[in-house]
Amino acid sequence: MHAVRQPVTDLTESDLRAMRFKDLMALFGRLPAPSLQDMDGEFAARLLAQPNAVAQVIGHLTVNNPLMPGRWLCKAFTPVSADRGQGYNSFAHLGRTVRRYPMQTLIAPSRYDGRPAYTLVYAAFSSMCGAIHMVDEVRQVAPGLYLGIGTWGFTDGQRQVPLPFVLRGPIAPYAGHIGRRKQGFNIHQEIPALRHTARQKG
Repeated sequence: MHAVRQPVTDLTESDLRAMRFKDLMALFGRLPAPSLQDMDGEFAARLLAQPNAVAQVIGHLTVNNPLMPGRWLCKAFTPVSADRGQGYNSFAHLGRTVRRYPMQTLIAPSRYDGRPAYTLVYAAFSSMCGAIHMVDEVRQVAPGLYLGIGTWGFTDGQRQVPLPFVLRGPIAPYAGHIGRRKQGFNIHQEIPALRHTARQKG
């Protein structure tokens, strides 16, 4: 049974959708990470204010493209062990719901402040999001409401551009695993703080 938690803030999804990018980032820095057990099921997903006009256009074209991948519906997660989880994204595509872009999840140090964040690592699986090294961090805003910060890129500099989104739920049960896990994948290479720790030990 999960522990009963006090509300983190009294903010709503509408509040988050009205916030400016810099205010979303400031809020993210004050929030706690949810647990792996909290993130079990499908969570309705939506982009929030992006860091600039180019990112805003690219973001909306990416998640609302009727041809590919479709209209973004949700992210979904489930724990698979004491310290790891797995998940996927769902899209409405040509009249049906399609699950794409699997990811591995864990609690890891945030690239922004080093505090714990529920972290989604796409490169653990073979997919377009894995190929571009997408990593999302999620923290809890209120019961059933979460603020996520996505990153992607081929260099550390490209991965410094934060792309905020909101998750609300769970709204439905987890629908099952998808994807092909990469053999020999090292999750430390995708998370700056873990990569730094591995180098110090090496």
